[in-house]
Amino acid sequence: MNLQTINNVYFIGIGGIGMSALARYFVANGKQVAGYDRTPSEITKALQNLGVPIHFDDDIEHVNSTFLNSENTLIVYTPAIPDSHSELRYFKAHNFKVLKRSMILGEITRQTKCLAVAGTHGKTTTTSILGHLLNECDIPVTAFLGGISENYNSNLILNGTDVTVVEADEFDRSFLTLSPDLACITSMDADHLDIYGDAFELIKSFKDFTNCIKPSGKLFIRNGLPLDGITYGIEDDSNYSAQNVNIESGIYVFDFQTPSGLHKDFKFNLPGRHNLSNAIIALAMAVDFGCPYNQLAKGLASYKGVKRRFTYQIKTEDFVFIDDYAHHPEEINAVHQAVREMYSDKNILAIFQPHLYTRTRDFIDGFAESLSKFDEILLLDIYPARELPIEGVTSKWLLSKIENPNKNLIQKSELIDEIKKSNAQVVLTIGAGDIGEEVKYIKEVLSVAN
Repeated sequence: MNLQTINNVYFIGIGGIGMSALARYFVANGKQVAGYDRTPSEITKALQNLGVPIHFDDDIEHVNSTFLNSENTLIVYTPAIPDSHSELRYFKAHNFKVLKRSMILGEITRQTKCLAVAGTHGKTTTTSILGHLLNECDIPVTAFLGGISENYNSNLILNGTDVTVVEADEFDRSFLTLSPDLACITSMDADHLDIYGDAFELIKSFKDFTNCIKPSGKLFIRNGLPLDGITYGIEDDSNYSAQNVNIESGIYVFDFQTPSGLHKDFKFNLPGRHNLSNAIIALAMAVDFGCPYNQLAKGLASYKGVKRRFTYQIKTEDFVFIDDYAHHPEEINAVHQAVREMYSDKNILAIFQPHLYTRTRDFIDGFAESLSKFDEILLLDIYPARELPIEGVTSKWLLSKIENPNKNLIQKSELIDEIKKSNAQVVLTIGAGDIGEEVKYIKEVLSVAN
């Protein structure tokens, strides 16, 4: 498909983080863009401020006539949209070009040098670090991010079109549409079992992804994964690694070991060994691409992070409020490691909203174990997203498995009052649902209280 011949792009589910990055890309490239989403959000508001018409009722009557010409209009949808969606059914029935987001991303990247980041955890942070590093090294790059970069206040870095940086998303096997020149895999922990059925099928899909890499391309893998590739790690014998790691004033300072030698005094601002690991693979891919070490060191030191990835909302000597997107037991473990490393002597309250009934069911014991490590736990009801309830799968069930006396199941309406009752010096909000919408209200209240 030749995207140059397309004048209009209509997005069904335009408020999704990946969809909105594509929408921004097409706006920047002079296309007419419009879309539908279920509810207004900060993302849809930002797109509307760019001049993108968006409506929130599933009704073809709300679609501007400009986008009802099947000859020059492309329809892009996300897998989260059900087949019963009336607009989607209309466009399919009237012979429009209707493609999933992953297919469009694959088409865009096929015309460029593509650097792809895969893995069940760490994709968004790694992609944003890599995109930032290439941008700081003056590479003509477009980076599609699965979160809002603090450096750019956007999920799109646009500094040219020769190179693309993308998240290679395993959900719905979307990453199999890509054909990267360089790719990495950060992790292959079981997830999305509603799609894959079991962990074996998930791992097989990652192996299938490695076969999508161009014949002249390279694969980077976290040391220990059951794949062949260029390895990376922390204080180990990987091809690329962080060595002599120290924490100075809340900042990681380390030496960067590469096949060409040891490069000293790199600095990285994000807490947590998982984030440091993400920085190492981003550096490794940038080095392999040809970026100079001095510019990479400066670029890494200036990296600010991604919103809702261990984002400090309040940070004083006496009180800290952090928000994080973690929605898998291993991600919660990584958040716990990071916060304990930085605040070992403080009482920590974790507020968690489970995401998806199937994920809660499949990893119930892992969630209970990871949450039990915090000093206090407030648990919200499961955020369903695209799913219908499953009998017996509830937050009350999860609460019963958490081995910690300081636990409570609450409603969102009770959240502020329950936080006020706590004497915790560190408060965490964790989850991939709409808990992120509560953060600004929590911040307002805690800012006054502290």
